[in-house]
This record gives sequence, structure tokens and C-alpha cells, in this order.
Amino acid sequence: MNPELVRELVPAVIGVLVRRGADFAAAEDAVQEALVRALETWPDDPPREPKAWLIAAAWRKFLDATRSESARRSRELAADAEPPAAPAPAADDTLRLYFLCAHPTLSPAAAVALTLRAVGGLTTRQIAAAHMVPEATMAQRISRAKRRIEGLPLDAPGDLTTVLRVLYLVFNEGYGGDVDLAAEAIRLARQLAALSAEPEAAGLLALMLLHHARRASRTAPDGRLVPLAEQDRSSWDTRMIEQGVAILQAALARDRLGEYQAQAAIAALHADAPTAAETDWVQIVEWYDELLALTDSPVVRLNRAVAVGEADGPQARLAALADLDPALPRHAAATAYLLERAGDLPGAAARYAEAARVATSVPERDHLTREAARLRQLTRAQR
Repeated sequence: MNPELVRELVPAVIGVLVRRGADFAAAEDAVQEALVRALETWPDDPPREPKAWLIAAAWRKFLDATRSESARRSRELAADAEPPAAPAPAADDTLRLYFLCAHPTLSPAAAVALTLRAVGGLTTRQIAAAHMVPEATMAQRISRAKRRIEGLPLDAPGDLTTVLRVLYLVFNEGYGGDVDLAAEAIRLARQLAALSAEPEAAGLLALMLLHHARRASRTAPDGRLVPLAEQDRSSWDTRMIEQGVAILQAALARDRLGEYQAQAAIAALHADAPTAAETDWVQIVEWYDELLALTDSPVVRLNRAVAVGEADGPQARLAALADLDPALPRHAAATAYLLERAGDLPGAAARYAEAARVATSVPERDHLTREAARLRQLTRAQR
């Protein structure tokens, strides 16, 4: 069975069952049982309409699990109105399911975790890594979320802010993790932007496109991480960049700035620079000021300090970093970069090694380790 096909179909099938009246937890269980049956039968007898097959099989599993005969009969009548062998509806229930998982009874953290698991196709381990919590903690959070909405009619969708956050996390996991969900996140973001007049929906789509356009240059053929300043800009997808910029400009014209639009504006300035040396760091600092006013996030403050260093020099950036919590992700790496720019090679090497020890991915860890080794070698050569 094609894993990519399954990842595409499962949330859509769950969405169909929920639309027919199943509660979320029961729908997910029924779909998982249908998948087990598919694993047994599809290799020898593949269906012409995989989605329709899964919908019919999952619906039967759901009906079998329903104890009330009156509820069972009413659901069976509803199922008879749509023959199991008919092609599945063209409407994409996946996007609707994103909204349903952002249920008002769930906290934003629980809604994000549940949606990533049930709709995004991520494993509990991957979600835990994205949130930097133990896997057992995340498993409990997801279980509690499923219990919280068990039996509830999911007819009061959550807010757009939570859905946007979910799409953002799915994209980031797909971009840098071991499950490629970036294209799926972009597909759903396109649908959301087309359905919503909210500028932030368009801003998120623009941000995804601008980052995705640089994807091919982010890693070397041997898997090494390539920093932005060293990337081959000729490999960037210029058509995707143009599309992202156009979407961003239309969103900004609505004059309701949000954090995704501000992040997209920063990404657009990076994409617009012919070379790293020609990056407009002054404008980037200004956009970080806007983003900081919107979020007051320590991570944004850290990224702004990096931009200040590029615009005003490493000493200015070190001063900006001094006010931030050293425990912030990538604080040590940012300090190492600045120390190197300021000429303190031994100090920079030590900070790169420190950053490598707390890196959240293997490519990032290896890159930081190489940087530390490079600076140690330069230090020895200067003695």
C-alpha cells in the first residue's frame, strides 16, 4: 500500500464519517480498522476507487461498533443514499476536518496535537519532538483531547488562528522532519486562503511558498545543512517566489497586518537579494520590529538580534543578545556566529560546540559540530 496515498486519504475519510454523524474518536478508530482490512485485501485485489473503498469499509466498521439499533438503522439509511462503490465526493473533507479538530472545548495546544496526529499524519514521536516534550507526555495530551471530544457533535468549529497554527506546524515538520508534509500543508493553505478573506491565511500561504522555493538548496548532496548565506540561489524556484510575493502583496494591501504576513515579508526580502551580501538587513530589522510588536516572542527577539548584527555589526548584535535568555533555542549558535564575526575564534568554537550538544536535528548538529572544528583548526593555525 502506498504510504503517501494512505496519508492523503485517511484524513479525508475521517472527515466524511464525521460529516455523516460519527464522533471524532469513533471515526478515527473505524478508519484504522478499515486500513487493517485494506492491508489484507488490496495487494491481491486493489480497488478502482481507494477513497470510496475506505469510506465504505470504515462506515461499516463504525456501524458495527454502534450499539443502539435505532441509531444504527438511521445511519444505515443514510449510508444507503450514497452507494459504497460510487466515486468519493470531490469535496475535500480534509480541510473541514482541520477546523473540526480546533474544537472550542479544546485548548489550542490540544487542538494542534490532535490535528497533527489525526489529519497531518504525524506520529506521536514527531509531534512530541516538534513541541519539545517527552513522547509519553504528548501521547497523554492526544488521548485526553480525543476523550474530551468523544461523543460531541463536531458542528462548532474552532477559530482560524488555531487552524493556521496547525498548518504552520505541519509545514515546518514536513520541511525539516522525516515525514514530507510540506506539499500537503501548502495544498491545504491554498484552499484555506481561497475560502477565507482573512489576510493572515494568505500571509501563511505566502510564507510557505517563499520558504519552499529555497528547499532544494538547504542541503548538500551528502545531506549537509547549507546555511542561507551559502545556498546556491540559482537553484531557488523563482516562479514560486514570484507567486509568494504576489500573494503577500495582496494580503498586505488589506492593511490588517499579522505575524504570518510579517514573517513572509522577511522571507521575501531574503528571496529578493541576488546575493547574501546584498540582503536589505535594515528593512529586515524593521519587519522584525513589526513582528515583535505583534508577538513579543523571545524567539523573534533572538532572530531580530541576528538581523541587527548584520545591519549594524556584530557588537550591536551581541549587545542585543545579552538581554535574552541563553536557554533559548539557537541562542548559542547565534552567539557563536557573532563571536566569530567579532574575531573571537576560540569563544565562537566553544559556543558552536555548545549549540551542537542541544541541536534538535542531526543535520543541524553535524553542521554546528563542523563549524566548531573549523574554528578550532583556524585557532591552531594562527598560533
